[in-house]
Amino acid sequence: MRGHGSISPLGHTKEHIVQQYLSGEPAFGSFEGARVGVLGSEAASAIEQITNEKRIYKGLDRSVLMAIYACREAVSQAGWKTEDDIAINLGSSRGATSLFEKHLTEFLSTGSVSPNTSPVTTLGNISSWAAQDLGLGGPAISHSVTCSTGIQAIGNAFAWLKSSMVSKFLAGASEAPLTAFTLAQMNALGIYSKDFNSPYPCRPLNAARENTFVLGEAAAVFALEKVTEAELKSRNIEPVVLESVGFGFERIGSKTGISKDGQHFKLAMHNALSQAVSAAPVDMIIMHAPGTATGDMAELNAIQEVFRADEIPVLTSTKWLTGHTFAASGCLSLDYAIHVLKTQSLLDFPYPSLVNDSVKNKVINKILVNSAGFGGNAASLIVSRGLNYQVL
Repeated sequence: MRGHGSISPLGHTKEHIVQQYLSGEPAFGSFEGARVGVLGSEAASAIEQITNEKRIYKGLDRSVLMAIYACREAVSQAGWKTEDDIAINLGSSRGATSLFEKHLTEFLSTGSVSPNTSPVTTLGNISSWAAQDLGLGGPAISHSVTCSTGIQAIGNAFAWLKSSMVSKFLAGASEAPLTAFTLAQMNALGIYSKDFNSPYPCRPLNAARENTFVLGEAAAVFALEKVTEAELKSRNIEPVVLESVGFGFERIGSKTGISKDGQHFKLAMHNALSQAVSAAPVDMIIMHAPGTATGDMAELNAIQEVFRADEIPVLTSTKWLTGHTFAASGCLSLDYAIHVLKTQSLLDFPYPSLVNDSVKNKVINKILVNSAGFGGNAASLIVSRGLNYQVL
């Protein structure tokens, strides 16, 4: 991984995001009487600046603008030139949520809509506008696989790079779901956190097994390229290596597609582990765990089946910091994984949890990241550090 960019409730600059990781301070605001993971004032200003760059940008959805920001950061970190052979795959669970609802409301009240409505509300406009902004000429792909979308975009990039169809690939996801309608949908599922005044309204793997789901917005994008180990050594850098991406799918028996034993998680983790370049053990799992009693336990049950009792890695989830950002959530987990691999700075859950092992004084060399979504799908990826691996 050559570079990455993100914008989330944790911030929009590398320095600010690292500071939030080190402080362990959640970043929640309020919306429609609920706690939400919302961009802070500085991050929101960065999005506003993009909006004001071009007249046409004023008509784009927030999800697109956040994706543009994250892509610029990733390309900048990577040191890529925009005329390079770069493909892009960005996804979203909900797409242009705010604009779609705005135009639908307009149609219901007036019977007509602006001619710009269709172009700016299609799911594909996230990748295409980011590609336009960067001046790319390669493939621009969009997709939606609910909350697995981000990791599945990285899986797509992984396959394209290994096949040498392209040499550079931007992959990630963006989600801007903070609307009254989306919030009402989450409340209708009966999973939303009722702890408005708690410092930790979203509590993945909480010991009480309460539903503490909190909605959040974010975008995260990764600059991936295929290089040889010799090239990395010549650059004298310690890379973050994407070892494998695995997928799982199970027949659903509920509206959310969650089974008690988390079969889709098991399949995805086994798939990722079977393809891993290194035989070294997984030291840490960043779980999907959004703070829902059923979902958290299904994933935990799956992990306990995949790993022997005495070999279960350190378990964590970052959603207590940001809330659940749908398609972007797996990418935010990967962002945290990179932080851990590079700094060895880890966070314990700051509340009573089902995972009581302290993460202090544990060396983390290899991390598995999980994500899952409605419909019975799951995706897992493995990243590691050092030059002792075959590298992408």
